[in-house]
Amino acid sequence: MAERLKLRAHDAVDMDVLAALLQDALVPLGQMDYLPRERRFAMVINRFMWERAGLAADHAGAAAPDAGEESDARFEDGATPKGSRFWRTHSGLIFDRVKAVATRNLPRSRKSTLLNLLTVASEPKRITFHFSGGAFLRLQVTEIRCHLEDIGDPWPAADMPRHAVATT
Repeated sequence: MAERLKLRAHDAVDMDVLAALLQDALVPLGQMDYLPRERRFAMVINRFMWERAGLAADHAGAAAPDAGEESDARFEDGATPKGSRFWRTHSGLIFDRVKAVATRNLPRSRKSTLLNLLTVASEPKRITFHFSGGAFLRLQVTEIRCHLEDIGDPWPAADMPRHAVATT
């Protein structure tokens, strides 16, 4: 079985590390919840596993996983892609000490909506999730207290997320 991430963040520098790992996550709107009495915000995400994609290599030549990892992804029909280089996993992301949550352009009535996470911006008392389409979710916190933990086994992904490069 592949190693699962289990990380904590206590400041903006720690959050920058998490932001890199969370880029291109798919976030079901119905899998987010703010618990004001507990001062906690939680979400379950479908995370692209950048740490297994060979970030030191260029996007075209990303490193393949170790041969032993291929056998970790099991499908009932045995259709594991041979030599899969890219992986996704479900992860839990929890923030404690949350005072308030603000959103823009999130269709709250459509819980089945799948959001594409572009980046996470951090300041000492504010965490902002930027999603495609101009949507965002902002957490007001007394201090940064976050943890990310992979849950379940990873599965092969068809491809690495790609972004258009702006030209001037």
